[in-house]
Amino acid sequence: GMVLWQQMSTWNVAMTLSDLLTENRDLKAALGRLTAEDQIGYAKVVRQEEIEGRLVTTVRFAETARDDQRRQVLRREFDIPGDVVHFDTLVVRFPPQMVQDGEARALYLWRRIYGETMAPEEGFPIVAEDGEPPRYAGLLDELPPPHRAMFWEAVWSLANDPQKLSEHGIRAVYGNALYTRMVPGLIYVFRIGPTGDFFVESIPEL
Repeated sequence: GMVLWQQMSTWNVAMTLSDLLTENRDLKAALGRLTAEDQIGYAKVVRQEEIEGRLVTTVRFAETARDDQRRQVLRREFDIPGDVVHFDTLVVRFPPQMVQDGEARALYLWRRIYGETMAPEEGFPIVAEDGEPPRYAGLLDELPPPHRAMFWEAVWSLANDPQKLSEHGIRAVYGNALYTRMVPGLIYVFRIGPTGDFFVESIPEL
């Protein structure tokens, strides 16, 4: 265990979350690489059928790489009661002082998907709410693993406590899940506006 301990001590594991969020140049540089996002997810109805007298919609959801829309980083299917489907997201905004170029940035994290007869907390998780989301894989590669884990843990903690990092100027915006009635034959494109508002557009499946 000695070698590992030396390795860990060179990482300065003792760095607190506060140090990481205020002093860490690598984190500031990484957040500076976040670009304004446009399309952040896609969904379509795989099938819609009556099961024991109740309509069930099977939804396929996909998320593409930030730098290559042809590459899917996440693809999952969910069986949702009914045809109105809610997509729940967490938007985390970082203040200018946390970003290398002094421009505010935001992360957009998918949380869960649920039908209108379900409570949000009964929804199906889209990504695990603890680790690095697939879409942001590689973003923090300059940071040692303990710091990376600390950052994502802090970000996800905002899902349950939006005020938690307010002293650092980090704001969580959530609770306004997007919902839409879904029908077969359309592709639903989730987009984010410049001010962080979500909306969904539907286009015919070609």
